[in-house]
Amino acid sequence: MQTIQPGRRAAALLCISLLAGGCVRPAALGPARPGAVAGHVVVISIDGLRADAIEAANAVHLQGMMREGAWSLRAQTIFPSRTLPSHTSMLTGVPPSVHGITFNDERIEREGRVGVPTVFDVAQEAGLYTSAIFGKAKFRHLIHPGAPRDVQAPPGSEIILAPYIVERALQHLRFRRPNLLFIHIPDPDIAGHALGWMSLSYRTAVRRADGAVSHIVAAARRAYGDDVVVIVTADHGGHGNDHGTDEPVDMTIPWIAWGKGVVPGEIREPIVTMNTAATALWLLGVPVPSNWEGKPVTTAFQAPAPAASAAQ
Repeated sequence: MQTIQPGRRAAALLCISLLAGGCVRPAALGPARPGAVAGHVVVISIDGLRADAIEAANAVHLQGMMREGAWSLRAQTIFPSRTLPSHTSMLTGVPPSVHGITFNDERIEREGRVGVPTVFDVAQEAGLYTSAIFGKAKFRHLIHPGAPRDVQAPPGSEIILAPYIVERALQHLRFRRPNLLFIHIPDPDIAGHALGWMSLSYRTAVRRADGAVSHIVAAARRAYGDDVVVIVTADHGGHGNDHGTDEPVDMTIPWIAWGKGVVPGEIREPIVTMNTAATALWLLGVPVPSNWEGKPVTTAFQAPAPAASAAQ
């Protein structure tokens, strides 16, 4: 009878447990592209996170990332400051007047998918591997055929909250190594609509999202080692039980970069949500489309090493 060694035994058991989908092995890490700051970028969007809620809710992990990383609590989202239009701008690098998503509910049958390329499309055209974990069904408007390559989004009107988002993220990073991973955490927005922005319930939801970020960052470090940049931001703020206006409490969002090549300290330059997609591409060494309004936040990072010249 053949003996399976301990390491192989674990892998064999994993194959058995995943029989329905086949045995999944981690994708190869591979070298970063020439001119890249890092080989991997994780973007985490905390839905409805007001910039001032990080201190008010005592979000200790986000505060720790700010101490070690580059940050702004004066970044701005788009108008209307609603979840789907804002995330569409965040992930396409263009405003609603260009991408056309001004509604805020799931309308796949009537409206179809977003009609402009997403950051996932551009990264994959450059040969990179992208993944996304969405907490709300309406994000399906941002999914094109094959981009992201791996995607998880709830059906119908379901919402996936932070503990389950973490579960999915940790499982994904155990078996996959995407160059670009986007994760959406909806909890503060849900609490804000239910009991009000900055209420006890809202601040508790912010702390729950904060804990989720901690778990995701730890998993990213296990998967990528030091070769990763994590960007944490939001789609909008809020006041009372709603958002969507051009008031500062709705428009002002945090923007935090942590990891490889980050220059610690407050970012003085203005940041808009369209900069997030552009920054992710730039970090990965992918040219940013010239028609994007979003530009990379390069001052938050050390300049990437120049690509080695070809041998003469």
